[in-house]
Amino acid sequence: MFIFRKIIKRVLTIFITLLILLGAGLSYLAIKYPIGYESIIVRYSNEYNVDPYLVASIINVESKYDTNAISNKEARGLMQISPQTGKWASEVLRIDDYSVDDLFDPEINIKIGTWYLSVLLKEFNGNINLVLAAYNAGSGNVNKWLNNTEYSIDGNSLSNIPFKETEDYLERVKDSYRIYSTVYKSYIINSTNDNYFYIKLINNIRKMIKTVFSI
Repeated sequence: MFIFRKIIKRVLTIFITLLILLGAGLSYLAIKYPIGYESIIVRYSNEYNVDPYLVASIINVESKYDTNAISNKEARGLMQISPQTGKWASEVLRIDDYSVDDLFDPEINIKIGTWYLSVLLKEFNGNINLVLAAYNAGSGNVNKWLNNTEYSIDGNSLSNIPFKETEDYLERVKDSYRIYSTVYKSYIINSTNDNYFYIKLINNIRKMIKTVFSI
């Protein structure tokens, strides 16, 4: 009887430990790789023939799914669209009564960001590295690098990226892509809902953590 109790106690201890580790893992995943606005991502990815996991990854790196995010360069919203790109896109896409504040609207932001990715994919013949570099540093810079033997050997790909920020950006998006295209694969594609409450909760938790550590 004593041995039986000891075995039960050990099994329960292992089970509880596994639950704690699982909870910690899921919490880490939710904070570092949040997901939201899935149906919007899928809708415009299908419309503009863009990989939805790429869109989800870019949103994560650009804004961590914070609709109110704004950069020091005035880029706005989920996909961090600049006012200039927003204005250009609104004219091409014929978005009625467009204003720069519309970039904080998840649907408009993702629509413009996904469309812009489709433009870059065509410009750079589907080369994801060039597309990501252009999304971060601008297509003008990428074209200059391609025409410079210091950065491109063949004129079609980059052997070296002069901007450390852009180089890091590519790695961060690729890292996110591995998560979104595996862990969230079925979830994103099959989702018919947008987790507004969940994503706002995660962002509030992240802000609280930043506030605590900044004190």
